[in-house]
Amino acid sequence: MVYTEDKTQQNQSLISRRFSVAPMMDWTDRHCRFFLRLMSKHALLYTEMVTTGALLHGDAERFLRHDDTEHPLALQLGGSTPADLAACARLAQAAGYDEVNLNVGCPSDRVQNNMIGACLMAHPVLVADCVKAMRDAVSIPVTVKHRIGINGRDSYAQLCDFVGTVRDAGCESFTVHARIAILEGLSPKENRDIPPLRYDVVAQLKADFPELEIVLNGGIKTLEECHAHLQVFDGVMLGREAYHNSYLLAEVDQQLFGSADPIITRAQVLEQLRPYIAAHIVSGGSMHHITRHILGLGQGFPGARRFRQLLSADIHKAKDPLALLDQAAELLEGR
Repeated sequence: MVYTEDKTQQNQSLISRRFSVAPMMDWTDRHCRFFLRLMSKHALLYTEMVTTGALLHGDAERFLRHDDTEHPLALQLGGSTPADLAACARLAQAAGYDEVNLNVGCPSDRVQNNMIGACLMAHPVLVADCVKAMRDAVSIPVTVKHRIGINGRDSYAQLCDFVGTVRDAGCESFTVHARIAILEGLSPKENRDIPPLRYDVVAQLKADFPELEIVLNGGIKTLEECHAHLQVFDGVMLGREAYHNSYLLAEVDQQLFGSADPIITRAQVLEQLRPYIAAHIVSGGSMHHITRHILGLGQGFPGARRFRQLLSADIHKAKDPLALLDQAAELLEGR
């Protein structure tokens, strides 16, 4: 899906990082993003992390594929070779992405072994070289998502050294997960919970680098919390909460962007998603590829448990999946 340069520049001017949904492996695929976009026109959406090897030596079209409605949309890359990242950034721009983001936060052993993710916090000059190579290759923004540190390199001075070095390479926007990453002994899941949240550290970073855009990530669960954090930070990024309680996105445009558009109902979301699901089935896909992402719509109303059951357990034995979808939709009517 290739866009003209004019379209790319237009999308670049429209980017706001005031509210974004985090890149999440196995979750924020194109089907999930299409669904989330139905509820918010303004939230910035991120792909799953895509490694440079997957793009350069794999099925690039599959990894870059997205629907026009997903914009504003950022591609998150995993890698540490400047030339490879530059080549992938060019692919992203040609495919119409509005931003390229470098992952410097993932703590898994697999990515560490390939010099990807949080381990790069120990190599700020290399990250700066990667950012410069990408910025030289494309006109769309190049941003970085990182932790406040890693074990063995978790002082505030070292965090400032990292941010300052990458800033000097031209990066102007940093999304900061307000936890350190423990690179040995904790799983990726444990790294999202066990290291304590340190919003105060990120606030100090914003105070010491006022010229930079600092987006806060980690542990944010409500739009009320978003409002409070936006008094300090330039943006907020939600991950698991935006996925597991996805209907909160329905109020993002009104509460955080001042939109006067009416809030979409759950029933309207499913109604607008139905043609997309039908087309996916016609093309040979399974409805489960999409509906696995929408279970978070089934929260906080009578019949929510049955809604989730229909679209998770029952779906695998349904002869007519769209009829099952319509049955689930009936539970949402008027809500």
